[in-house]
Amino acid sequence: MRAFHIIVVLLALAGCTAVAGAPAVVPPLAGVEGLSVLGTDKTITDHFISFSTGKNCSTIRKNLGMTYCEEDEVGTVDEVYCYRSLGRVNCFAVPAPHGERQPTVGHIPSAAPPPR
Repeated sequence: MRAFHIIVVLLALAGCTAVAGAPAVVPPLAGVEGLSVLGTDKTITDHFISFSTGKNCSTIRKNLGMTYCEEDEVGTVDEVYCYRSLGRVNCFAVPAPHGERQPTVGHIPSAAPPPR
């Protein structure tokens, strides 16, 4: 939250140069935008949207092929079958791949809700 306040102050200071002339506004804003992306992986607009929605939103995430907001990401659960073995538990994607006869220790069905 402190970084957000610093960015707002820097934007306000950059806005003072807009009175002198429009061409002078672009470089300071680009610098603040660049510092914001380097420091937080979010643009200034992303900070505003994240603050207003309560979610962690980032254009960088969207450019990497993920969802815009982290909370909107849908997790998929793989179906897993776990069996006891000598000293540990082994899990497989298919039931009894090696002819295991003992009951499963744990089974996560594919219809299970995504983990949060």
